[in-house]
Amino acid sequence: MALSCIRLFNQVSVIRLCSSRTNRTKHGVYFQDASHQSRLYLSRNYSSSKVRQGIARHVSSRLQWVNAKYEGFLKRRFPRFYLLHHTFAQGFKQLFQDAKDVRRIKAKMVYEGVKFQDLPYREMEKLRQFRRDLIKAIPLMVISIPPFANYFVFVLMYFFPRQLLIPHFWNPKQKAEFQRVYHSFRVQHYRPVLKELEIMSHQLKNVPLKGQLTNLCAKVQSGANPKVSEILAVKNLFSSAPLGLKMMSVDHMRRTSPLLFLTPRLPAFLIGRRLNSHALELLQLDRALSRLGPHQLTDSELRQACYLRGISSDGLGVHQCREWLSQWLQVSSSLKESEVSLLLHTVVFLSANYPHVPSHH
Repeated sequence: MALSCIRLFNQVSVIRLCSSRTNRTKHGVYFQDASHQSRLYLSRNYSSSKVRQGIARHVSSRLQWVNAKYEGFLKRRFPRFYLLHHTFAQGFKQLFQDAKDVRRIKAKMVYEGVKFQDLPYREMEKLRQFRRDLIKAIPLMVISIPPFANYFVFVLMYFFPRQLLIPHFWNPKQKAEFQRVYHSFRVQHYRPVLKELEIMSHQLKNVPLKGQLTNLCAKVQSGANPKVSEILAVKNLFSSAPLGLKMMSVDHMRRTSPLLFLTPRLPAFLIGRRLNSHALELLQLDRALSRLGPHQLTDSELRQACYLRGISSDGLGVHQCREWLSQWLQVSSSLKESEVSLLLHTVVFLSANYPHVPSHH
């Protein structure tokens, strides 16, 4: 009897032990599942990328706050240095935005097969201006390569902003002043170009057209504005020697290069290539502007378009700028690529006296 009780007790103990182990295992599995689910919830809602983004936003906001405090301090204590700092900061922002726009336009040209001459006016103008700015910035970038040359470059940029900096880093006052300076350099070549045209006209064999060209030059030299019809009447002379762009004398190319803000201090073959490429580019730009419609331009775009083509908009009203640009496009739209030399000389014909004497046509 005692032996059977002991056996029964042992069986019950074994059963309880097994059940307790099973319960422990089940509870352990439950707690492990709960722990795993909580970790999964945390990882989903508080991932490392979101944490990094939150930290980045916090750091960015703090930097903006510090920068605002710094600019406020400069504005109060060092107003001249603040103006320089602000101009450079805005210039870099504009430059980076222009670089992004140019990259987008280039990608469009590559992947969609769009040619330069088929681009919209504003995109074409963006590419043209960015390329010119980049070419101007290259010498400054080369100078700044040697160690510790940055300090020297900053001094040069401060004292020679017109010569070394691109328009992104000019303040509004400098932009207006420097444009007047560049335009005054260009105007100095108007009279020499007209005199050279008169001399070259003696080589022409077409007597009627020769007379018309002589009268056209004399009219401009007398201070009058020629009609569009008078300019277009001589366009055939500018597609062959001696007035065709690829057949001009080197001296005449050197005189006409500043009309498009090109330096004449280059070898003859480079002057000819640059003059031809820039004149054709201007013709393509005119065609794009005609497709857009000059009335679509903002006032600042209108004034910049007039400035590029030979006239300073200082002292001119918007109506006068539109009138002048309309005359220019009438000439440009009537020219072939072989007659692009006339477009180059139209800078002088239409700009030399405008708006001193009103033109009627």
